Formats: sequence, structure tokens, C-alpha cells
Amino acid sequence: MAKNGNDAEIDEGLYSRQLYVLGHEAMKRMQISNVLISGMRGLGVEIAKNVILGGVKSVTVHDQGVAEWRDLSSQFYLREEDLGKNRAEVSQLRLAELNNYVSVTAYTGALTEDYLTKFQVVVLTNSSLDEQHQVGDFCHSKGIKLIVADTHGLFGQLFCDFGEDMVVYDATGEQPLSAMISMITKDNPGVVTCLDEARHGFESGDFVTFTEVQGMTELNGCQPVEIKALGKASPHPHPPCVSHLQKSFSSSMAEPEFVMTDFAKFDRPGQLHLGFQAIHAFQKKHNRLSTPWSKADGDEFLTLAKQLNSAQTGSAAVEQLDESLIRKISYVAAGDLAPINAFIGGLAAQEVMKACSGKFMPIKQWLYYDALECLAEEDVMLTEEECAPKNCRYDGQIAVFGTKLQDLLGKQRYFLVGAGAIGCELLKNFAMMGLASGDGEVIVTDMDTIEKSNLNRQFLFRPSDVTKMKSDTAAAAVKQMNPHIRITGHQNRVGPDTERVYDDDFFESLDGVANALDNVDARMYMDRRCVYYRKPLLESGTLGTKGNVQVVIPFLTESYSSSQDPPEKSIPICTLKNFPNAIEHTLQWARDEFEGLFKQPPENAVQYLTDPKFMERTLKLPGAQPAEVLEAVYKSLVTDCPHSWADCVSWARNHWQCQYSNNIRQLLHNFPLTSTGAPFWSGPKRCPHALDFSTSNELHMDYILAAANLYAQSYGIPGSTDRVALVKILQEIKVPVFTPRSGVKIHVSDQELQNSNSSLEPFKLVALWTIHVFMFEQDDDTNFHMDFIVAASNLRAENYDIPPADRHKSKLIAGKIIPAIATTTAAVVGLVCLELIKIVQGHNKLESFKNGFMNLALPFFAFSEPIAAPKHKVSVCFISSLEIKSSPMTIPMTEIVTKVSKKKLGKHVKALVFELCCNDLSDEDVEVPYVRYTIR
Repeated sequence: MAKNGNDAEIDEGLYSRQLYVLGHEAMKRMQISNVLISGMRGLGVEIAKNVILGGVKSVTVHDQGVAEWRDLSSQFYLREEDLGKNRAEVSQLRLAELNNYVSVTAYTGALTEDYLTKFQVVVLTNSSLDEQHQVGDFCHSKGIKLIVADTHGLFGQLFCDFGEDMVVYDATGEQPLSAMISMITKDNPGVVTCLDEARHGFESGDFVTFTEVQGMTELNGCQPVEIKALGKASPHPHPPCVSHLQKSFSSSMAEPEFVMTDFAKFDRPGQLHLGFQAIHAFQKKHNRLSTPWSKADGDEFLTLAKQLNSAQTGSAAVEQLDESLIRKISYVAAGDLAPINAFIGGLAAQEVMKACSGKFMPIKQWLYYDALECLAEEDVMLTEEECAPKNCRYDGQIAVFGTKLQDLLGKQRYFLVGAGAIGCELLKNFAMMGLASGDGEVIVTDMDTIEKSNLNRQFLFRPSDVTKMKSDTAAAAVKQMNPHIRITGHQNRVGPDTERVYDDDFFESLDGVANALDNVDARMYMDRRCVYYRKPLLESGTLGTKGNVQVVIPFLTESYSSSQDPPEKSIPICTLKNFPNAIEHTLQWARDEFEGLFKQPPENAVQYLTDPKFMERTLKLPGAQPAEVLEAVYKSLVTDCPHSWADCVSWARNHWQCQYSNNIRQLLHNFPLTSTGAPFWSGPKRCPHALDFSTSNELHMDYILAAANLYAQSYGIPGSTDRVALVKILQEIKVPVFTPRSGVKIHVSDQELQNSNSSLEPFKLVALWTIHVFMFEQDDDTNFHMDFIVAASNLRAENYDIPPADRHKSKLIAGKIIPAIATTTAAVVGLVCLELIKIVQGHNKLESFKNGFMNLALPFFAFSEPIAAPKHKVSVCFISSLEIKSSPMTIPMTEIVTKVSKKKLGKHVKALVFELCCNDLSDEDVEVPYVRYTIR
């Protein structure tokens, strides 16, 4: 736990993934911030949900209106029985369940100036232009940060005014650059040469400071010094602290600055800036929004837009009005779409968190977005009748797309793989959109149970759900949001082992697949399955404030596996074993220690005692070392087998001595510090020093306590956390004196191997219920796993004079945790569901689809047309695969199928895949598609 200046605690168990994005200081500033969110329709509740999950001090939700049918298209905390009730009061009860650390209240009065002064941040949604001017100017004058967010159909708007004295403490959130130095000259100015292991990344104008410099020690800890880069470098983060000046709402309305969301629509922001003003003007004139797909209203709307444009001055004026675009704004302005609200709501909530924390660069100042590609590719003009309200929960969506799409959505059968953060957001949007609300079905599978750390971003879960299955709990939660959705939860891992469940019949019945996975291997597996069965795949992922969306359409776009990131750079074994120079090295070493002490030995012992063919299989492994395996088993069951808590403590103390004292002395014996010639211990090779154990050293005792308890748990022996008693046991332990080794490994003869095997035979009769195998789990603070990792890593860091890492940082690196935040997830999933709408409508033009990447910290957005599916040329034909039915086949293929009978394959298999090896006339290998032979 950590405390902020308001004496409130940061619950690291709950906020762990978000803390890796924001950091403790930003979280502390958020925890003293009071936020007002006005308007509790779909966009407002989306913003409120994300901000509450983020962990501000308080959120007040405001609305003076009552729930209507069209609200249910996106307002996931309103039910049909809530129609006619105040939106804020109904939403408050359900929003308050999201985070016990955030005070959530409802307010239904007027937004007076006196009331607004209670808040550090004010968010306006579903507000009039007059109210935006009034509240905006007041907030600017009082230093209250303002965000205006709005959505109408396929269009979204976002405005930020954080005042004239906003300070950004960290513009990007990227880790500070660092590099190891190989040499510094005594010139004026001096020249610093970095090691050639990788590009240093610095650029001219950067400021740097120094640590651990030998010789020129006066550089260590100096004030930041401006540098000039002499070699090539990589991009670097923005300065760590900048002032961010912003104009008031009224000033910025007349002289707008735009953040681009889609560079293919370069002129669009100015058009939409005017279009949203026309929406307000039409609504003020008629006390309603324009009728969906009404040509008459569209004509009047265009006239209003032209009048507004004529009255504009400065940069707000549009040189040439896009009349077709303005009409489309009118046609869909009354629409209310869950995906658009999810995208704009995610962005708006991130801006709230920026305003509270000073973390990341705010939007300056207007952002507009549209998803017009979701409309019919043939530019079909829908009718008023098709899009008129039906007094149903999908009225907001019908206003944009009509009833035909709504019927298609209800019939969809989709497979959702994963019910974590992305999975929860997808299910919420599916429910709001009416996916599988008719004859269709959503099948969601996830083998994981809910943990406390999930609650910060997987908003369908509550504290009472911890330990329950994710898929079932998520399915039940979205049924509450829309009782009509047909959804089934599974607990299966997707992979070869479950292909009898997710077989030909299953995949052939699907309309598409949505991935919500957290690892590349599973993504690639599902990609291959979708390519094989020719099913659309919706792929997405997040990493902190970064997110991406990829849509895979059979025969149209490339697959997910077609382009991959380069593999993660691994740490050389010699660096891990003998020459660490960074905390990442010692943490990986500690993870390997954990596996080598508490997972692999007991696992081998159990397999040896229970599996008669264990040694036989071990001999067949590449680079097999049966003697070492057998020796480890012998140690686990005989020589190192503890019988008491004191034995476990003795083992831990001896292992400490071996790793942090004796092994270091041996290394220095092999590579003396005073070696002749060029210094061996230089550059990246830090010279280590042995540690001397002390019971008064807290880190030493942390290691003994964690290691001894883990060792005791391995054998079912009761452990202890009594440090006083532990010291008494340690005082009785005699540790062997260090003796240099020759380094020559003695070969174990076959006879000795046989003797060792024979001596272990009696143990095969012993019940092994007391031997436990550990799988590393970083999020359980009661199991000693992270205690051991932190202590083991920091002790080794001390050996090599590497700055240690606290538990929070150690957990991030050792646990390979993916930083995550609810805002990015919501925004990414909004984009995914827009692509889903295109797929359901049957879009088949490449330019209709959008792959996307965003970084909400900068903020930066990039949308692109998907890469086309590759075509293979064989002779004079272009093909993407070969598919052959069994009936017209020749005898040789039939004979092959006969040999591989359906009895052997299983009833779930309907086809065989033949990989073809072909050569051209020059005898060069030619890549050709596989042949799929369908069995009848």
C-alpha cells in the first residue's frame, strides 16, 4: 500500500495494471480530484464508468432528463423498467458498484456557477451550445478544467480546455532513455561514447545526467546537461514537464485547433465543426433533432449550415461546404450508437484523467471523428419509415441503419475468445447493439477465474465475483443489460486440444470471430482457424495508452499472421549467469531461480515416481542429460528432502550462501580483478562482490523467509513468518567455507546412473501427495512468490552494484505484466464494433474497412486501409487456396483418404489438408496454396 498527500491509500492489488501506465504520483493527484459529468445518456455513462474505474476521489453524475427508448441503444446501466425515471439517479446506483474507493453521487438540479466551483473537472455531454458557452467561459475564468463531448449517429466531437496554467508532468509516459558509457573524453566540450549494443536514442537538445561514472566522478548526480548527438539516434520522448496553454470554449470555437483522427479525411474536422453547430441550431429552432433520413430536414439542415458558415470569421469558416457530408450529419444526428460512444467516451475519460493527474499530453483542443464507412457501400438513401422509432431498445441504432441491419444483427452467431478487459467491453457493446438478440448466439470462452486485479478494467465483474469463472460471470452481467441477447459461456482454452469441441460443425455455423486475447500464440492459432474456415476475424489489443484494431476478411484482407512484430529480444545466457548489468537481468535470473528450485525439481520427482516411462522419455529429449535429471530427483527425494521447518531454513541459508557469496567468489577466482592486459571487468561487465550474510539485514532475512516457506510448501511442511524464531534457527546453522573449484565436471558413468536409479526404487511405493509443484503467480501477495523474486533479484543486484527495484517494478518485469487501462480498452473496442457493423452489412470493398492504431497519451491516431489478401499465381490462374470435393476425385486421392479413415480422424473432421511441394521449370521451390479435400 502507498499513501498520498490526502492520506488515502492506493490499493496496488486493485490498480496494479493501471499503476504501470500512470505511476503512483499521477494516481495520488487523481485521488484528490472531484469530477462532474453532466448527461447520463450513452456517452455520459461511458465516460463515468471509465473515470470511476480510474480511481478519482469522487464522481457526480448529473442529468435533468428521464430515460427514453432510444437511450437503451447505448446506455448500459438503464433497463426497460427504468423508462421515465431520471437517468442520473438510476445510473448512480450501478456506477457506484464499480469502485468502492470512489464516491459516486447523483445531482438533478441546475448547473449554477456556485455548484460548479465544487469540482476540479467538469464534463458536459448532451448539452446545448448555449450551455457549453456559459459553463465553458465560467470554468475557464475559475481555473476549472472543462471537457465537452458529444456524439450524433456516426459522428463524435471532443473539446478540452485545461486552462492557461495546466502543467504536464509527463507528456508521453515512455521510460526515460538511458545508455551505458564506454568512454568520456577530457575535451571541452567532452565527447561521450556509448556502448555499441544498441542505438542510444538521444537527440540534440536532450538533457542528460550521469551515474556510476568512474574517474570523472564529479559528473555523477550533476544537474541535467544539454547534449548534441553526433551519431544516429531514435525518436525520444517529449520534455518531462511542460506548460499547456488552452483557450476558453468561446475563443476556441471561433479559432479552433484540431487534432487529426484520420489523415485520409484531412478536411473533415472543419466541416464537422460547422456540422455540429448546425445540429445545435436545428435543435434550438425545432426543439428536436432532425428526423432520421428525412430529405426535407436534410435540406433545411444544409441551409442552416450555409448560414452559419457565412457568419463565421477567421479559421472557423469553411472555404467550400461538403453538402453531401452535411446532409448525412442531418440524416443520422438523432442516432445513438454504442460503438461511437465507446470510442469518444474512452477518449474523453482519458482527458479527464489527464486533467486530474498532469499525466500525458491533453488534446489541443478539438477532436472530431466519423465512421461514415459504416453506411451502405452503394450510398443507398434509407427511408424515414425504415429508420423511424419503434419504441424498442434499438431505436437509437435503427435511426442510423434502419430495421434491416437490426434484424441481421439479431441473427448473428459469433465466437468471442476471451472474457477479460477487451472481452467485457465487447460483450457490453454486443448487448447494446442487439447482436444475437434474435435467432443468433454469442459463445464466449475463457478458462480463467476472476482476480482482484481484474476489477480495475474488466467492468462486468465485482469484488464478490472474485474466484468465479470469467465467461459465466460476464455472460450473466450482459444478460442484465439486455435480456434478449443469447449468450453461452465456455471455460475452454482454444487450441489443438479443444478442436473436438470447436470442430468443423462449430466453425461452419459461425458468422464471425472476435479475439479478446492477451498472447500472440493464441491470436495466431485463432487466425489460422478463421483463414481455414473462411470466417471474418476481429482482432484488437492494448498496451497502456496504446491500442490497435485489425479486421480480417476472407479473400479481401491479409490475415493477422501475415505480418508480425519482431520477436522479443532475449537476454544472453552468459549475461544472466555471470555478467548482469541491469535490473531486468537480475529479475529474469530470479525467475529462472524460482523455476529451477520450486517448479522443475518437484515436477521431475513426481513424474519419476508416477510415470514408469519418464526416464525413457527424458533420454529422447534433445541434449538430454539423464544423469543431471536423476541427480536432481535424488536430491529432491533423499539428500535435500526436509523433515522439519528448521531443515527448510537450513536449506534456504545454504542456498543463499551458494548464490550470493560462494558463486561470486568462484567467479572472481576464475576471472581475477587484477588480470593483465585489457581490464576484463569493464564496459557492460560489472565487477561483482560477494555478500556476507547478516540476520540484521532485512533483505537477507526476506530471502530466507520466502525461500524457506516455499521449500516447506513443496513438501507439505508448515512454514512460519516469525522472524525472531527464524533468527534463532539461523544462529544454529553452520555454513560451509568457500573452497575454489577447478571447474572440471566429472562424467557420471552408466553404472553410477543405474545405481542411483536403483536406490530410488523404494520411493516409488511412497504416496506423493505431499510434494507440490508451483506455477509462478505474481498477483497473490500471500504465496511468497513475489517475495522470493524481489529478494533474489535485489540481492543479485547488490552483488553487481545495480540499483534495486521495488516490488511494484519487480512485479511488472518479472511477471511480464501488460500495463492496461480502461480508457484505451473502451476506445479500441468501439472501433472493433464499427468494423463488425460493416461485416454484418456485407461490405466487400477494401477501402470500406479501417485498421487503426492509437496512443491516447500523445494523443495520436492512425487509420489505414487493410492490406489486401495476397494472391498466388499458378500457371495463368490467380487463387488463394484450392478446395476439392471428394466426388470428382481421382483414385489415388481416394486411396489416401481410405488409408486415413474417418474412424482414425474422428467424426468431427470433415476435411483433409494437403500441403503441396512444387518446383518451377528452374527447379526452384514455389509456394502454392494447400489443397483442402472435403470428406463426404
